[in-house]
Amino acid sequence: MDVTWIPGDADLVVVIIAAVAVIGGIFGVSRRSKGAHRAQSQAPASPTAPTATPTADEDAGDAPTEAPTRTLPAEAAVVTEAPESADTRLARLRGRLAGGLGASLLAIFSRGSLGQDDWDELEETLLLADVGAAATDDILDALRARLKADPEADPRATLRAVLLEIVDPTLDRELRLAAPGEGKYEPIVVVGVNGVGKTTSVGKIARVLVAEGRSVVLGAADTFRAAAADQLETWGARVGVPVVRSEIDGADPASVAFDAASRARDDQADVVLIDTAGRLQNKAGLMDQLGKIIRVSSKVAEPVEVLLVLDATTGQNGMTQAKVFAEVAPITGIVLTKMDGTAKGGIVVAVQRELGVPVKLIGLGEGADDLAPFDAEQFVDGLLGA
Repeated sequence: MDVTWIPGDADLVVVIIAAVAVIGGIFGVSRRSKGAHRAQSQAPASPTAPTATPTADEDAGDAPTEAPTRTLPAEAAVVTEAPESADTRLARLRGRLAGGLGASLLAIFSRGSLGQDDWDELEETLLLADVGAAATDDILDALRARLKADPEADPRATLRAVLLEIVDPTLDRELRLAAPGEGKYEPIVVVGVNGVGKTTSVGKIARVLVAEGRSVVLGAADTFRAAAADQLETWGARVGVPVVRSEIDGADPASVAFDAASRARDDQADVVLIDTAGRLQNKAGLMDQLGKIIRVSSKVAEPVEVLLVLDATTGQNGMTQAKVFAEVAPITGIVLTKMDGTAKGGIVVAVQRELGVPVKLIGLGEGADDLAPFDAEQFVDGLLGA
């Protein structure tokens, strides 16, 4: 006999309660899963230094936009040998200079007395070497006056004296740093357009400072190029110093600079080296960005150096860049890279004359030790093949 079950009121209530329980469980699992996913996606991949908050007395325009940063710990240096001595690096510089401008000048002065054709060739040689028109006129006028006053003088020795005077060996070319271990925290901001060797120069400077016994923190404030932060991270691992970089591409560079400065201060490091972006496509944007980096980092400590990195092979383009950056930041020194014997050594004279600040460091190539302190006498002797 077939029996058909017809639920009563009590049975219907039981069914409804069971259905609600099942549906609620499903939604609960879903919410827990989503919450766990959000927590996982928001969790930092590595220990994160807290983002510094601007103090109450900061101007609103100078407040860095908060962005998560992380500090990559100082690892044991991959390269443990000390950098080459400064004398060795300078000797390599002289060798490379002699192959460019030095060879041309040596050929002119080896002829003995100077005729009009020789003067014209000398002028052309100096201009092609990026000495600049005004500086070339000064050099030639001084050379003519001295040779006229003393016809028996050696033209080459006289040119050496003139060049040495215009390069000016009395300028202070040392980095303005306290002695290692004095506990005086000092920021250095490094500026320059992309492609001039800025980030590499930061790494090489860090290598030298560490070898001198200083503790260093690197700040990757070029947040618009992930490759720049990666490159600085590589240098940090190489020389054994921590690197502060943003978790987000394109984050506010001033925020990274502020966090790096704060980390160096809190760790009682001697120096923080801040690498910056250098996009000249928008001059106003560049001025705003670099100005803010310097102002914001200065709230931790005033930079002791603002170094402008220039590619020595770019000639007058480099001079244009120098003028733009000088409008943006209080440049205290020049780092000239790629001094590879291409007869462009005259840029030293031009940039010092234009900006009124000394060339402090010379980049010789891509090697870890291819960065030398600038020495006026060694430089001039290299130009003349002495």
